[in-house]
Amino acid sequence: MQEPDRTVEKELLARLEERGGRILAAVDEVGRGAIAGPVCVGIALLDRNTPDAFPPGLRDSKMLSAHRRETIYQAARDWPLAVAVGSAPASVIDQVGIIEALRCAAADALTQLEKEGLRPDAVLLDGKHNWWAQDSLFDAEPTVPQLPVTTVIKGDASCAGVAAASVVAKVERDRYMEALAKEFPDYDWEHNKGYGTPSHLEAIAQVGPSPYHRMSWHLPAVRSE
Repeated sequence: MQEPDRTVEKELLARLEERGGRILAAVDEVGRGAIAGPVCVGIALLDRNTPDAFPPGLRDSKMLSAHRRETIYQAARDWPLAVAVGSAPASVIDQVGIIEALRCAAADALTQLEKEGLRPDAVLLDGKHNWWAQDSLFDAEPTVPQLPVTTVIKGDASCAGVAAASVVAKVERDRYMEALAKEFPDYDWEHNKGYGTPSHLEAIAQVGPSPYHRMSWHLPAVRSE
């Protein structure tokens, strides 16, 4: 299992300070491939005062068991300057598409951070695709501030800040889906967290979709009586 470090983050922070900036946003998404529930974006803010020693055992959330994620959750929240998780529900995903929904979720997280008086000056984004950037120059107003973005493939595995954002976002989204499962027990969300497992797809075919399903994602046809 790859252990993250702070090499990329510290290099970016050093360059940022040369340009008069201070805060780097380490960003990861969760729930992008689910067929039900929100897509969430975790943002961990880092600055030069963020401790070099990150929480022991911090890893990409996908590499940790649910129990381990819960165990490390609070430490992952406390280590950065600040952390916020934003979300965009299935209805927004259906309306604007997954990429714009990611920006909406990021904007939600940024709004939470702004309430603490914190605004990032640059972004470290997990993955190859820079979804943070607006697609069109003709958009009247960007969904998120158009900051300098550095993308890192498997950044959630190699960068400690992105791993922290990943863990916090994953835990909070999982908790949300587990709470929804009590209201909609047919779909087994407490276990599949909204992803398209065989039992989840079978339940949709049997009882139909819920208001929390992504209707634009080619869900199984509802079986006729």
